[in-house]
Amino acid sequence: MPVESDVALPLPGEGQIRVRIEACGLNFADLLMLNGTYQDTPERPFTLGMEVAGIVDSAGPGAGHFAPGTRVAVFGGQGGLAEAGIFDAARAVALPDGMDAVAAAAFQIAYGTSHVALDHRARLVPGETLLVLGAAGGVGLTAVEIGKRMGARVIACARGADKLEVARAAGADHLIDAGTADIRAEVKALGGADVVYDPVGGEQFTAALRACRPEARILTIGFASGEVPQIKANHLLVKNVSVLGLYWGGYLSFRPEVITRSLATLLGWYAAGEIRPHVSHVLPFDRAKEGLELLRTRQATGKVVIRIPD
Repeated sequence: MPVESDVALPLPGEGQIRVRIEACGLNFADLLMLNGTYQDTPERPFTLGMEVAGIVDSAGPGAGHFAPGTRVAVFGGQGGLAEAGIFDAARAVALPDGMDAVAAAAFQIAYGTSHVALDHRARLVPGETLLVLGAAGGVGLTAVEIGKRMGARVIACARGADKLEVARAAGADHLIDAGTADIRAEVKALGGADVVYDPVGGEQFTAALRACRPEARILTIGFASGEVPQIKANHLLVKNVSVLGLYWGGYLSFRPEVITRSLATLLGWYAAGEIRPHVSHVLPFDRAKEGLELLRTRQATGKVVIRIPD
Protein backbone atom coordinates (compact mmCIF):
# COMPACT_ATOMS: atom_id res chain seq x y z
CA MET A 1 0.00 0.00 0.00
CA PRO A 2 1.12 3.61 -0.53
CA VAL A 3 2.99 5.46 2.20
CA GLU A 4 3.27 9.15 2.98
CA SER A 5 6.54 11.09 3.09
CA ASP A 6 7.85 14.67 3.14
CA VAL A 7 10.32 15.83 0.48
CA ALA A 8 11.97 19.16 -0.26
CA LEU A 9 10.16 21.34 -2.77
CA PRO A 10 12.33 21.60 -5.93
CA LEU A 11 12.40 24.32 -8.55
CA PRO A 12 11.02 23.68 -12.05
CA GLY A 13 13.51 23.07 -14.84
CA GLU A 14 13.42 23.77 -18.57
CA GLY A 15 9.85 23.64 -19.89
CA GLN A 16 8.44 22.78 -16.44
CA ILE A 17 6.01 24.34 -14.00
CA ARG A 18 5.55 23.90 -10.27
CA VAL A 19 1.93 23.54 -9.22
CA ARG A 20 0.39 23.98 -5.80
CA ILE A 21 -2.06 21.11 -6.02
CA GLU A 22 -5.64 21.72 -4.92
CA ALA A 23 -7.26 18.46 -6.07
CA CYS A 24 -6.23 15.10 -7.51
CA GLY A 25 -8.46 12.81 -9.53
CA LEU A 26 -8.09 9.08 -8.87
CA ASN A 27 -8.17 6.54 -11.68
CA PHE A 28 -8.35 2.77 -12.02
CA ALA A 29 -4.81 2.99 -13.43
CA ASP A 30 -3.61 4.07 -9.97
CA LEU A 31 -4.64 0.63 -8.70
CA LEU A 32 -2.81 -1.03 -11.57
CA MET A 33 0.31 0.98 -10.72
CA LEU A 34 0.15 -0.28 -7.14
CA ASN A 35 0.22 -3.83 -8.52
CA GLY A 36 2.90 -3.01 -11.07
CA THR A 37 0.64 -4.02 -13.95
CA TYR A 38 0.03 -0.65 -15.62
CA GLN A 39 1.78 -0.09 -18.94
CA ASP A 40 3.38 3.12 -17.64
CA THR A 41 4.13 2.15 -14.04
CA PRO A 42 7.05 4.32 -12.86
CA GLU A 43 10.04 2.91 -11.03
CA ARG A 44 9.55 2.86 -7.26
CA PRO A 45 9.42 4.97 -5.23
CA PHE A 46 6.81 7.16 -6.89
CA THR A 47 3.76 9.19 -5.90
CA LEU A 48 0.32 8.12 -7.07
CA GLY A 49 -2.10 10.53 -8.72
CA MET A 50 -2.21 10.86 -12.50
CA GLU A 51 -4.17 14.10 -12.89
CA VAL A 52 -4.35 17.24 -10.81
CA ALA A 53 -5.71 20.76 -10.70
CA GLY A 54 -4.04 23.66 -8.97
CA ILE A 55 -2.21 26.96 -9.28
CA VAL A 56 1.16 27.56 -10.90
CA ASP A 57 3.55 29.08 -8.37
CA SER A 58 6.77 28.91 -10.38
CA ALA A 59 7.68 28.43 -14.05
CA GLY A 60 11.01 27.29 -15.46
CA PRO A 61 12.67 28.58 -18.63
CA GLY A 62 10.54 27.91 -21.68
CA ALA A 63 7.29 27.65 -19.70
CA GLY A 64 6.57 31.34 -19.36
CA HIS A 65 3.12 31.06 -20.94
CA PHE A 66 2.03 29.57 -17.60
CA ALA A 67 2.78 32.55 -15.39
CA PRO A 68 2.58 32.18 -11.60
CA GLY A 69 -1.06 32.40 -10.51
CA THR A 70 -2.41 30.58 -13.58
CA ARG A 71 -5.02 27.96 -12.72
CA VAL A 72 -4.25 24.70 -14.54
CA ALA A 73 -5.15 21.05 -14.90
CA VAL A 74 -2.25 18.68 -15.52
CA PHE A 75 -2.01 15.09 -16.68
CA GLY A 76 1.31 14.25 -15.05
CA GLY A 77 0.98 10.47 -15.02
CA GLN A 78 2.10 10.43 -11.37
CA GLY A 79 2.80 12.82 -8.51
CA GLY A 80 -0.72 14.06 -7.84
CA LEU A 81 -1.23 12.97 -4.24
CA ALA A 82 1.03 15.69 -2.88
CA GLU A 83 0.85 19.33 -1.88
CA ALA A 84 2.89 20.41 -4.91
CA GLY A 85 4.46 18.89 -7.99
CA ILE A 86 6.81 19.59 -10.88
CA PHE A 87 5.22 18.88 -14.26
CA ASP A 88 6.02 19.39 -17.93
CA ALA A 89 4.23 22.51 -19.11
CA ALA A 90 3.22 20.62 -22.27
CA ARG A 91 0.98 18.43 -20.11
CA ALA A 92 -0.93 21.37 -18.61
CA VAL A 93 -3.98 23.27 -19.79
CA ALA A 94 -5.25 26.59 -18.47
CA LEU A 95 -8.68 26.34 -16.87
CA PRO A 96 -11.68 28.30 -18.09
CA ASP A 97 -13.42 30.70 -15.75
CA GLY A 98 -16.00 28.93 -13.65
CA MET A 99 -14.24 25.54 -13.59
CA ASP A 100 -13.33 24.67 -10.02
CA ALA A 101 -10.45 22.43 -8.95
CA VAL A 102 -12.62 19.36 -8.28
CA ALA A 103 -14.20 19.44 -11.73
CA ALA A 104 -10.81 20.09 -13.35
CA ALA A 105 -9.15 17.19 -11.54
CA ALA A 106 -11.94 14.89 -12.75
CA PHE A 107 -11.83 16.09 -16.34
CA GLN A 108 -8.83 15.31 -18.50
CA ILE A 109 -8.41 11.53 -18.46
CA ALA A 110 -12.08 10.55 -18.37
CA TYR A 111 -13.34 13.01 -20.97
CA GLY A 112 -10.16 12.93 -23.02
CA THR A 113 -10.18 9.14 -23.28
CA SER A 114 -13.80 8.98 -24.39
CA HIS A 115 -13.60 11.87 -26.85
CA VAL A 116 -10.43 10.64 -28.58
CA ALA A 117 -11.86 7.11 -28.65
CA LEU A 118 -15.24 8.01 -30.10
CA ASP A 119 -14.23 10.89 -32.35
CA HIS A 120 -10.67 10.20 -33.48
CA ARG A 121 -10.57 6.39 -33.39
CA ALA A 122 -14.12 5.11 -33.97
CA ARG A 123 -15.34 8.06 -36.06
CA LEU A 124 -18.76 7.88 -34.43
CA VAL A 125 -21.42 9.64 -36.50
CA PRO A 126 -24.93 10.85 -35.64
CA GLY A 127 -27.58 8.15 -35.76
CA GLU A 128 -25.25 5.25 -34.96
CA THR A 129 -25.84 3.01 -31.94
CA LEU A 130 -23.17 3.17 -29.25
CA LEU A 131 -22.94 0.44 -26.60
CA VAL A 132 -21.04 1.57 -23.48
CA LEU A 133 -19.89 -1.12 -21.07
CA GLY A 134 -19.02 -0.06 -17.52
CA ALA A 135 -21.26 2.91 -18.20
CA ALA A 136 -21.27 4.33 -14.66
CA GLY A 137 -17.50 4.26 -14.19
CA GLY A 138 -14.97 7.05 -14.56
CA VAL A 139 -14.52 6.77 -18.32
CA GLY A 140 -17.73 4.91 -19.18
CA LEU A 141 -19.98 7.69 -17.92
CA THR A 142 -18.18 10.27 -20.06
CA ALA A 143 -18.59 7.97 -23.08
CA VAL A 144 -22.35 8.02 -22.50
CA GLU A 145 -22.35 11.81 -22.23
CA ILE A 146 -20.06 12.42 -25.21
CA GLY A 147 -21.76 9.79 -27.36
CA LYS A 148 -25.09 11.49 -26.80
CA ARG A 149 -23.50 14.88 -27.50
CA MET A 150 -22.22 13.48 -30.82
CA GLY A 151 -25.69 12.35 -31.86
CA ALA A 152 -25.57 8.62 -31.17
CA ARG A 153 -28.26 6.40 -29.72
CA VAL A 154 -26.61 5.22 -26.49
CA ILE A 155 -27.07 1.85 -24.79
CA ALA A 156 -25.58 1.90 -21.29
CA CYS A 157 -24.54 -1.31 -19.55
CA ALA A 158 -23.75 -1.25 -15.81
CA ARG A 159 -24.44 -3.28 -12.68
CA GLY A 160 -27.47 -2.38 -10.59
CA ALA A 161 -30.31 0.11 -10.70
CA ASP A 162 -28.41 2.91 -8.97
CA LYS A 163 -25.56 2.89 -11.48
CA LEU A 164 -27.95 2.62 -14.40
CA GLU A 165 -29.81 5.66 -13.13
CA VAL A 166 -26.54 7.63 -13.19
CA ALA A 167 -26.04 6.55 -16.82
CA ARG A 168 -29.61 7.51 -17.70
CA ALA A 169 -29.06 10.96 -16.22
CA ALA A 170 -25.97 11.32 -18.43
CA GLY A 171 -28.10 10.77 -21.53
CA ALA A 172 -28.38 7.01 -22.10
CA ASP A 173 -31.37 6.00 -24.24
CA HIS A 174 -31.44 2.32 -23.18
CA LEU A 175 -30.21 0.60 -20.02
CA ILE A 176 -28.92 -2.95 -19.52
CA ASP A 177 -28.12 -4.42 -16.11
CA ALA A 178 -24.83 -6.28 -16.55
CA GLY A 179 -25.48 -8.25 -13.37
CA THR A 180 -28.72 -9.90 -14.50
CA ALA A 181 -29.28 -9.41 -18.23
CA ASP A 182 -28.16 -11.30 -21.32
CA ILE A 183 -26.14 -8.48 -22.86
CA ARG A 184 -25.91 -10.04 -26.30
CA ALA A 185 -29.65 -10.75 -26.52
CA GLU A 186 -30.72 -7.32 -25.27
CA VAL A 187 -28.38 -5.41 -27.58
CA LYS A 188 -29.42 -7.51 -30.58
CA ALA A 189 -33.08 -6.87 -29.71
CA LEU A 190 -32.28 -3.17 -29.97
CA GLY A 191 -30.82 -3.66 -33.43
CA GLY A 192 -27.18 -4.30 -32.55
CA ALA A 193 -24.24 -1.96 -31.94
CA ASP A 194 -22.28 0.12 -34.44
CA VAL A 195 -19.66 1.13 -31.88
CA VAL A 196 -18.75 -0.60 -28.60
CA TYR A 197 -16.87 1.27 -25.87
CA ASP A 198 -15.29 -1.32 -23.56
CA PRO A 199 -13.30 -0.48 -20.42
CA VAL A 200 -14.32 -3.83 -18.86
CA GLY A 201 -13.10 -6.73 -21.02
CA GLY A 202 -13.78 -10.36 -20.11
CA GLU A 203 -17.18 -11.89 -20.79
CA GLN A 204 -18.78 -8.53 -21.51
CA PHE A 205 -16.43 -7.99 -24.45
CA THR A 206 -17.41 -11.37 -25.88
CA ALA A 207 -21.12 -10.65 -25.49
CA ALA A 208 -20.74 -7.21 -27.09
CA LEU A 209 -18.76 -8.62 -30.02
CA ARG A 210 -21.56 -11.08 -30.74
CA ALA A 211 -24.09 -8.24 -30.68
CA CYS A 212 -22.23 -6.09 -33.22
CA ARG A 213 -23.67 -5.04 -36.54
CA PRO A 214 -21.64 -5.45 -39.76
CA GLU A 215 -18.71 -2.99 -39.91
CA ALA A 216 -18.96 -2.24 -36.19
CA ARG A 217 -15.98 -0.82 -34.31
CA ILE A 218 -15.03 -2.08 -30.86
CA LEU A 219 -12.90 0.21 -28.69
CA THR A 220 -10.75 -1.56 -26.10
CA ILE A 221 -10.22 1.01 -23.35
CA GLY A 222 -9.21 -1.18 -20.40
CA PHE A 223 -9.84 -4.41 -18.55
CA ALA A 224 -11.53 -3.58 -15.24
CA SER A 225 -12.83 -7.15 -15.05
CA GLY A 226 -9.25 -8.35 -14.74
CA GLU A 227 -9.61 -10.50 -17.84
CA VAL A 228 -8.07 -9.55 -21.19
CA PRO A 229 -10.34 -11.05 -23.88
CA GLN A 230 -8.90 -13.38 -26.48
CA ILE A 231 -10.37 -12.40 -29.83
CA LYS A 232 -11.17 -14.99 -32.49
CA ALA A 233 -10.16 -13.40 -35.77
CA ASN A 234 -12.73 -15.35 -37.76
CA HIS A 235 -15.50 -13.59 -35.80
CA LEU A 236 -14.10 -10.24 -36.93
CA LEU A 237 -13.88 -11.46 -40.51
CA VAL A 238 -17.47 -12.67 -40.81
CA LYS A 239 -19.00 -9.29 -39.85
CA ASN A 240 -16.16 -7.05 -41.03
CA VAL A 241 -15.71 -5.84 -37.45
CA SER A 242 -12.74 -3.70 -36.38
CA VAL A 243 -11.17 -3.77 -32.92
CA LEU A 244 -9.45 -0.48 -32.05
CA GLY A 245 -7.10 0.01 -29.11
CA LEU A 246 -7.09 3.30 -27.27
CA TYR A 247 -4.44 4.42 -24.79
CA TRP A 248 -5.09 8.13 -24.37
CA GLY A 249 -1.81 9.00 -22.66
CA GLY A 250 0.17 7.32 -25.41
CA TYR A 251 -0.67 10.11 -27.83
CA LEU A 252 1.56 12.46 -25.85
CA SER A 253 4.62 10.64 -27.18
CA PHE A 254 3.75 10.41 -30.88
CA ARG A 255 0.79 12.69 -31.75
CA PRO A 256 0.26 15.21 -28.93
CA GLU A 257 -1.83 17.41 -31.21
CA VAL A 258 -4.62 14.81 -31.01
CA ILE A 259 -4.93 15.43 -27.28
CA THR A 260 -4.50 19.19 -27.63
CA ARG A 261 -7.34 19.47 -30.16
CA SER A 262 -9.56 17.13 -28.16
CA LEU A 263 -9.11 19.03 -24.89
CA ALA A 264 -9.81 22.33 -26.66
CA THR A 265 -13.11 20.89 -27.90
CA LEU A 266 -14.01 19.45 -24.51
CA LEU A 267 -13.22 22.61 -22.58
CA GLY A 268 -15.37 24.52 -25.07
CA TRP A 269 -18.24 22.13 -24.40
CA TYR A 270 -17.71 22.58 -20.65
CA ALA A 271 -17.69 26.38 -20.95
CA ALA A 272 -20.96 26.15 -22.90
CA GLY A 273 -22.53 24.00 -20.18
CA GLU A 274 -22.85 20.96 -22.45
CA ILE A 275 -20.84 18.52 -20.30
CA ARG A 276 -20.33 18.31 -16.55
CA PRO A 277 -18.08 15.87 -14.65
CA HIS A 278 -19.91 13.49 -12.34
CA VAL A 279 -17.94 13.16 -9.09
CA SER A 280 -19.47 10.70 -6.65
CA HIS A 281 -16.91 11.21 -3.85
CA VAL A 282 -14.76 14.16 -2.81
CA LEU A 283 -12.47 13.11 0.03
CA PRO A 284 -9.79 14.87 2.09
CA PHE A 285 -6.15 13.98 1.60
CA ASP A 286 -5.97 11.75 4.68
CA ARG A 287 -8.68 9.52 3.15
CA ALA A 288 -6.93 8.91 -0.17
CA LYS A 289 -6.58 5.20 0.57
CA GLU A 290 -10.35 5.05 1.07
CA GLY A 291 -10.79 6.67 -2.33
CA LEU A 292 -8.65 3.98 -3.97
CA GLU A 293 -10.69 1.32 -2.21
CA LEU A 294 -13.90 2.84 -3.61
CA LEU A 295 -12.46 2.31 -7.09
CA ARG A 296 -11.23 -1.20 -6.34
CA THR A 297 -14.62 -2.33 -5.02
CA ARG A 298 -16.53 -0.42 -7.74
CA GLN A 299 -18.57 1.56 -5.24
CA ALA A 300 -17.93 4.86 -6.99
CA THR A 301 -19.73 6.29 -9.99
CA GLY A 302 -17.98 8.74 -12.26
CA LYS A 303 -14.88 10.06 -10.51
CA VAL A 304 -13.33 10.07 -7.05
CA VAL A 305 -11.41 13.27 -6.27
CA ILE A 306 -9.02 13.96 -3.38
CA ARG A 307 -8.80 17.51 -2.02
CA ILE A 308 -5.28 18.56 -1.12
CA PRO A 309 -4.97 20.85 1.94
CA ASP A 310 -3.45 24.33 1.64
